[in-house]
Amino acid sequence: MATDSGRSPTGFYRTLIVIQMLLLLGLLGWLWKMQRDVDLLRKAPTGSLTGQLVPESHRAAAQPATPILSYSTAVKAAAPAVVNIYTTQKVKLDRRSEMLRELFGGGPHPQEDASSLGSGVIVRADGYILTNNHVVNGADGIVVALHDGRKAKARVIGTDPDSDLAVIKVDLTGLPALTLNPTTPQVGDVVLAIGNPFGVGQTVTHGIVSATRRSGLGINAFEDFIQTDAPINPGNSGGALVNMAGQLIGINTAIYSRSGGSMGIGFAIPTGLAQTALTQIIQHGKVTRGWLGVEVKGQSDNPAEMIEPDQAGVLVAGVVQDGPAASGGMRPMDVIVRVNGQPITDASRLIQYVAQQRPGTLLPMTVRRDSQLIELTIRIGERPSSVMPHEGEREEGYPHGQLPDGERGSGLPDMLEQLFRERMER
Repeated sequence: MATDSGRSPTGFYRTLIVIQMLLLLGLLGWLWKMQRDVDLLRKAPTGSLTGQLVPESHRAAAQPATPILSYSTAVKAAAPAVVNIYTTQKVKLDRRSEMLRELFGGGPHPQEDASSLGSGVIVRADGYILTNNHVVNGADGIVVALHDGRKAKARVIGTDPDSDLAVIKVDLTGLPALTLNPTTPQVGDVVLAIGNPFGVGQTVTHGIVSATRRSGLGINAFEDFIQTDAPINPGNSGGALVNMAGQLIGINTAIYSRSGGSMGIGFAIPTGLAQTALTQIIQHGKVTRGWLGVEVKGQSDNPAEMIEPDQAGVLVAGVVQDGPAASGGMRPMDVIVRVNGQPITDASRLIQYVAQQRPGTLLPMTVRRDSQLIELTIRIGERPSSVMPHEGEREEGYPHGQLPDGERGSGLPDMLEQLFRERMER
């Protein structure tokens, strides 16, 4: 007897059972996948986006670097090679000071000692120490205090006022020498400043590299500074700026400050520049640089001016009579656009490039004169130490407005009018 539906009850129940089994298998599969995703998320590196799965092949590279909990390893490598420098200088008193001494019972005293302090870096085990020129300039006596407590008298081997570097030597051997790393650091690198701030003794501060290749500040004749926010104070001059490997990357030399203390803007001479001066001073007692004999001005020195593409280059504002440039056919108002085939757009870079050339080198240059490009070949001369800046423009190798030692003129940029060359300790 057939049912009304025309279908067997047994076939209906079988279909229902199959559907239930498929649903159960689907549920189990979904639960397995969810568990697998949770396990992958647990293994994903900290800081990855929620729900973003990191492929196994990329997981090792995505792991963050182990956080640095201490800089002691770098300090132990570098600190023994950083020294404290104490100098004395005979200062002749004027007649007014002598009269005051006599009036107040001090007695006649034509001279008295002025003391100064700074820092230095041992760069060779046989006693050679690198420091700033302004730390030892004019000193009648220099005493170096080593990290291990020893003290020794030092003598000046040579100085380079244009880069504010000096080399002194103590008659000791077997000293800990700091490794020089001439590689330009990257902005954001962690650095340590080691020196003798305010004469309190060796001190370590830390920060990052804020900028590199700072120039045109009017501090030194040749500038290529590393800028850092590592606290640098009076007495740190000539001390070490080191990386996390404990290697020397710069010589601390100046700070920007309105109070005399650190305000987070410090400048260090990069090791590459310092190493060149160090080698030449040890070998020859002085630093020899190439020289064109021109006054130059960058076409884009004023960022407010609209510079056309054909205005790129460095303007020759003046030419020294019978100097290398004049002998090679260069004239005032020429615009140097290429040197040795390379485009030139910055006066400071031109000065530095020429300074690095050996005197006697033939240097091809392209100048623009009256809208025409002219090819010249200049025989580089030796930069005389007696070259002084001219009013109004930048003498090759001298920043505009630079004044004699310890003075500051209106030619310096306004933002740096309170720039200290660490002279406050004198």
